[in-house]
Amino acid sequence: MAGYRIRADKTAVLIELTDVGVKKEQFLETFGECQAGRCACPTDEYGKLASMEVTGAGDSIRVRLEAKPGEKLDAAQIETCLEYTTTKLQ
Repeated sequence: MAGYRIRADKTAVLIELTDVGVKKEQFLETFGECQAGRCACPTDEYGKLASMEVTGAGDSIRVRLEAKPGEKLDAAQIETCLEYTTTKLQ
């Protein structure tokens, strides 16, 4: 079962998903949809994004969300989105 950690700084939120196993490609596809502007998450945080960088290695995925100038991403809202995504893909 996939797990995740969220870390936030002044301009970015860093997410590390671990133990994604056979669902890795589905997670990457879902994050790719978000990168393309088709995010289905139940939050408005997407409007604050300047960039989204997704990398996968082994059994984990890292996501870096960079806020637009003057914006600050809400890590609690990002967690809501991750809960939605991980539940959907389990």
